[in-house]
Amino acid sequence: MTVDAFEKAMAGDEQPLTPRQESVRTLFDRLAAERDRWVERNRAFHEADRAYLRFLIPENASVLEIGCGTGDTLAFLQPSRGAGIDISPAMIEQARQRHPGLEFHTGNAEDPADLARIDGRFDVILLSDTVGFLDDIEETLRHLHRFATPRTRIIVSYHSRLWEPVLGLAETLGLKMPQGQLNWLSSTDIAGLLTLAGWQPVKREWRQLVPRRLFGLGTLINRSVAPLPGIRKLCLRNYVVARPAAQAPAKQPSCTVLVPCRNERGNIENAVRRLPRFCPDLEVIYVEGNSKDNTYEECLRVQAAYPDWDIKVMKQPGKGKGDAVRTGFAAARGDILMILDADLTVPPESLPKFYRAIASGQGEFINGTRLVYPMADQAMRFLNWIANRAFARIFSFLLNTRFTDTLCGTKVLWKRDYDQIVANRHYFGDFDPFGDFDLIFGASKLNLEIVEVPIRYADRSYGETQISRFSHGWLLLRMVLFAWKKLKAF
Repeated sequence: MTVDAFEKAMAGDEQPLTPRQESVRTLFDRLAAERDRWVERNRAFHEADRAYLRFLIPENASVLEIGCGTGDTLAFLQPSRGAGIDISPAMIEQARQRHPGLEFHTGNAEDPADLARIDGRFDVILLSDTVGFLDDIEETLRHLHRFATPRTRIIVSYHSRLWEPVLGLAETLGLKMPQGQLNWLSSTDIAGLLTLAGWQPVKREWRQLVPRRLFGLGTLINRSVAPLPGIRKLCLRNYVVARPAAQAPAKQPSCTVLVPCRNERGNIENAVRRLPRFCPDLEVIYVEGNSKDNTYEECLRVQAAYPDWDIKVMKQPGKGKGDAVRTGFAAARGDILMILDADLTVPPESLPKFYRAIASGQGEFINGTRLVYPMADQAMRFLNWIANRAFARIFSFLLNTRFTDTLCGTKVLWKRDYDQIVANRHYFGDFDPFGDFDLIFGASKLNLEIVEVPIRYADRSYGETQISRFSHGWLLLRMVLFAWKKLKAF
């Protein structure tokens, strides 16, 4: 009897295994000694699978793996704290020998008493193929809330039903490790079960059209062809990422409204005068960008003229809106960070909608969209409208999240999430002069729930647009290629 089993027996809370669970344990006890041989036989698949999990899971996250096997995937993720549970004592014995720095438990993940022996909460809960063996998937997913904070992400990876005949043939031919009778699930089924269990799906992805290298041809297809619309759902592997269902915080969070401004002197006072006090603790930061119309001096005047507002005025050290956003957010003290472009084409009066959306937990990254309501005649040129629509569709595909407008300047997120984007910025690098895509890509990589808030786009009342249709359009095309490389083709 193992130490874990002895402790359970002494406590008198052992839940008997079902016949199917017994067969699963017996199968994997028998396969434990052969596991490395099977992984090596399908090395290309396992390496690609683990690489994508590493993409999904932030560095230094705490990770709990349900159905951890020998613990190799958990160790590959290099968690700040790693814990695993598996029904097979033989698998857990190997895991403990291989990875003494991680914690492993023998137990039935469908038994709350077994789960109760794992302490604490985790940033990520991972089920890699485990859903295929569970007797009651919904109830098991529900039990896992005990390990979650409001910011926890649960990741479920599984194979596509379309591949069942191929996988069955591979088992028969001895090309794949036998797994017995598995549950019949699509990614839509998994997302539905997560929803029933109190989790909110935020992302789905499909990978590996060719789970073999084939002298580099398989890798090329997986990077260049497999991610394409209409093809990606034919892939072998699918992933569903979810978060705990939305819950409103106990108290109203504070907020910082950042106003990047360059040559916007005539709009500076209106930005404050028209801004509703939508939360008890509201900070406004003007970040001025080397204007020629005394915008900086106007910011200082407004700061002095509104002493009952918490207003800060800064000069950005570099150029471009992206630099202004990074400068302002670094100095912000609010729990929630907002961007309000100084041209005020997004009306300040609309910001309470953004605050409600994020403070209520309905979303974790709130993106404004100008392309729902009819807009003022001069608010957006026709070519700009066409380009915005096109780029929204492209980035919706690249990010696996529906966008109707990626270039609306108003974006809202929690400061704690922005700090994580900064910490993980090395993955994308300092690539974005606009500031929009640094935040959007970062939010997507953190698996944040992205929600759009429609606004009525207004005409400018002062100054001229600082958008160059053709040069900025070229930059956006480069951004698409960059996103393809970083988000899909790897």
